[in-house]
Amino acid sequence: MAVVATLAAALVMGGTTADAAHSGDERLQAAVDDLHGYGITGVQGLADVDGRVTTARAGVANVATGAPVPVDGYFRMGSDTKTFVSVVVLQLVREGRLSLEDSVERWLPGVVAGNGNDGRKITVRELLQHTSGIADYADGLPLLATAEGFQAHRFDHHDAAELVALAMTKPPLFAPGASWSYSNTNYVLAGMIINRVTGHSWAQEVHDRILAPLHLNHTYVPGDEPTLRDPHADGYTQNGLGGPLVDTTNFNPTTADAAGAMVTTPTDLARFWQALQGGRLLAPAQMAQMHQTVPEPGSAPAFPGDRYGLGIVSIPDSCGGYWSHAGDELGWSTLNGVSPDGKRVVVLSLSSQLADQTSEVSVRQRVRKLIDETLCQR
Repeated sequence: MAVVATLAAALVMGGTTADAAHSGDERLQAAVDDLHGYGITGVQGLADVDGRVTTARAGVANVATGAPVPVDGYFRMGSDTKTFVSVVVLQLVREGRLSLEDSVERWLPGVVAGNGNDGRKITVRELLQHTSGIADYADGLPLLATAEGFQAHRFDHHDAAELVALAMTKPPLFAPGASWSYSNTNYVLAGMIINRVTGHSWAQEVHDRILAPLHLNHTYVPGDEPTLRDPHADGYTQNGLGGPLVDTTNFNPTTADAAGAMVTTPTDLARFWQALQGGRLLAPAQMAQMHQTVPEPGSAPAFPGDRYGLGIVSIPDSCGGYWSHAGDELGWSTLNGVSPDGKRVVVLSLSSQLADQTSEVSVRQRVRKLIDETLCQR
């Protein structure tokens, strides 16, 4: 009887596990199909739940050829780059080489100045948390504004100092620490500080401190290289409501610098998030600092409860919340979520950016539903 009972229990448990795995596969594929249905040309997704990896894809890699979206293809991660940069800064804090309370002026004298901007009053912490008040240089780039601007400037090289100088032509949005506003300029400055502290570029430090130790061999900083490695889906951008999708796959990514230039794959990005939340990249004191959050006023209407830490976002869900950072680059959106212990993660790459903000909110709501269902399943 004991043997029969044991066998019966094993069969029941095996069936339950198989059913859960099957439902997980279906859940991810259904979400990817839904996102394609919103008008996204290509979608690839990966979920790792307690060591079990599921992948899904939908749509096409190229609208002209109809080629399928590759499995585990390369994509531009956009602002997920900020999390990598924040990790490097926090590692330098752990090493005693700088402090989060250091002023920007200490490391970059005279760089943040003019039109009311004052690097003496802004701390490294405020850069990482987007509470500096510094304007976003990206708002003034013709490359990002129109299809014509993209075609005319797609291969232009941009130095970090040039991007910051563009932001300095604008007055600050608020006094340092008084509010919150997302600004790519903050992380270009963080990259410059990494260079000043270490004598190496932020890209080199990210490679040596994160990519190499974690064996993220399919994640890289492309520099001036305008093309993506194969395999990859092409990226498309819609500049106006109802307008055509413009192929924006190839451009010089120095326009994003330390704010969003990196390239990765779903597998690599999932491994990074798991390593970060699993405690493999930061000591407990620095993890605690990264996870100290402030409200995101700009996200409140559509996504109340989102809070920004140091290069990371806290998002509420049905089982207590998860960590994330979205990334947008010309033609791509990266969306993800990782459980607090790093054991469950979802990564999605969407190779279209639509002009319709209502559709954009719907896309992100659908992704959040998937992440909630995946991370909170029992």
